[in-house]
Amino acid sequence: MTASPHPSNERHAAPVAPAAAAGTDRGPDRARTSGAGGVALSRRARPLAVGPAACLLLTGCGAQVQKDAAAGAEKTIENCGRTSTYATPQRPVAYDVSAIEKMFALGLSDRMRGIVMPKTVTSVIDKSPYKEDYQRVETISDSVLGQEAVVSAKADWVFAGWQAGFSEARGVPPDSLQGVGINSYMQHETCKGFQGDTSDPNPLDATNEDLKDLGKIFGVEDRAEKLVKELEDERRELREAPRPENPARVFVYDSGTSEPYTAGHRTSLNEMIDLAGATSVTKDLDARWDTVGWEFVVKSSPQAVVVVDYNKQPVQEKIDYLTKESPIKDSPAVKNGDIYVMDYGEAVSGPRTMDGAQKLSDYLKTKGLR
Repeated sequence: MTASPHPSNERHAAPVAPAAAAGTDRGPDRARTSGAGGVALSRRARPLAVGPAACLLLTGCGAQVQKDAAAGAEKTIENCGRTSTYATPQRPVAYDVSAIEKMFALGLSDRMRGIVMPKTVTSVIDKSPYKEDYQRVETISDSVLGQEAVVSAKADWVFAGWQAGFSEARGVPPDSLQGVGINSYMQHETCKGFQGDTSDPNPLDATNEDLKDLGKIFGVEDRAEKLVKELEDERRELREAPRPENPARVFVYDSGTSEPYTAGHRTSLNEMIDLAGATSVTKDLDARWDTVGWEFVVKSSPQAVVVVDYNKQPVQEKIDYLTKESPIKDSPAVKNGDIYVMDYGEAVSGPRTMDGAQKLSDYLKTKGLR
């Protein structure tokens, strides 16, 4: 499959469908209810307690002892084809939900200088198990990652993805930050294409690598190992669950009318669909997030649609477009009302990925598609 070009690889900068009149179609209403229930916290999705009293509750705590011991120690990290050595960051900044929640999941919010959280995705905060962490840490910018914001915040380390964060076009590549004394760490999932990097890791494996590296960088290796083990245990359970002989065809719809913006094979969501017992119709798209032609999607005859929910556009507008105007309005998925709403915080790589995969699997079971 050939992907259509897209002006930006920013995950939240996808094309947006124009507003449609609010509908009362019971199919979309039912799908929305089925896919957007309350947040159920799994053992590993609960925010880690931090602070002196909470240390007794943590496997890796010693957290304060680890923190103090690690503060002056230099760590050598292999990241996206580069080797970097630096002291434990004292004023770290993370960009967008994926990187931010990886930090939060390891109990690091009290050690962060701030976050850069695009206003187009702030709707995830109220649904996140890390809501208190979001409230605790200062938002130093509500736009895309830019050098001015992190320099003004006197950050000494930035965690983001390549293109989805760090960017030559916006003047904020890692080398530029290094030039003003700011170290950086890049999400492994996004490495491909950075300075000739040809790595193409499984997105879920890449998340585990990020978590283990964060554990090393911040001296919380025990926490990281515990979290990775829990994620892998849940991943194995999903993979080993009975799977249909002919898995259901699932189309991921982010946004867009002239061309839909969707998930390629280098996204966690592609892997989540597979773990849920189905198959993504764009699994061969050699990209993370990109546009494709509607003709291809129509021919794939999807049996379920996953709609990504974030506040750049009301999710009901997306559902109304799919059911009333889109080229796939007569597909099995739309005609049967099999439209599942997934929160952005679960759709991107991070500590909530396995929860998202399990909920999607449960939904497909209720619809007779797993």
